[in-house]
Amino acid sequence: MEAATTPSGDLGRDLDRIEEALDGGNTDLRELGFWRLVALIKRDEALIERHADQVGRIDTAAFRARVRLRVPVWAAATLQVLAIAAGVALVVFAIDNADADPADPLLDPSVVSGLCLLLAAFLWSAGAHSLTHLVVGRIVGIRFTDFFFAVPPPPLPGLKTDYASYLRASPVRRAWMHASGAIATKLAPLVALAFAPVAEAPTWSAVILLALAAFQISTDLLFSTKASDWKKVRRELAVARALRGSERASVS
Repeated sequence: MEAATTPSGDLGRDLDRIEEALDGGNTDLRELGFWRLVALIKRDEALIERHADQVGRIDTAAFRARVRLRVPVWAAATLQVLAIAAGVALVVFAIDNADADPADPLLDPSVVSGLCLLLAAFLWSAGAHSLTHLVVGRIVGIRFTDFFFAVPPPPLPGLKTDYASYLRASPVRRAWMHASGAIATKLAPLVALAFAPVAEAPTWSAVILLALAAFQISTDLLFSTKASDWKKVRRELAVARALRGSERASVS
């Protein structure tokens, strides 16, 4: 049932067909040919302006029909800000704790400081990813509709774009939005590591922080370039190159 390459004049009719199928209960947008049409629309600014609102409407309706574990964006953003703030508090405590009395072996200050830095890195990695997407997205004009947990298990958190505003942002800006969260996650353990000397954290905690950063980078190289943020970065940069090629062709 997937659509073939569609002339621009037929895009509106094809989107109407998909919207009718969606109203009838079919939420498989790939099967309906929706994403092939979106790929065509992305490469023409006039088509974006003409069809962005309908594309966004279809995308949001299909998403909300499929995904039930959703919370408001403001609520998720508040929790993420609190997580980052808690990480900051842990680092401040770790630094202050460096001057604590080491007499009690059950409360070795260096061990406490090391654990605080590890927990801060975890909180920053968890809190900064979607929040950075949100902040950078809003800066470049992209809005968001929901924070969600995808299934099947394990439930993975995500931030749902408003696809109409997503299309209206330039592909390079879309790429930066996708890259921002991935970069923030990788920086989190390195930022925590930077405080290890002043907190007098033990060597093992620094090794774990470095290992965490290396693990996150390796998972990006192995998986994210194929199925997540970095795949989307590559996709949008390819769209940007195609648009530049079209502009050069029209000028010549």
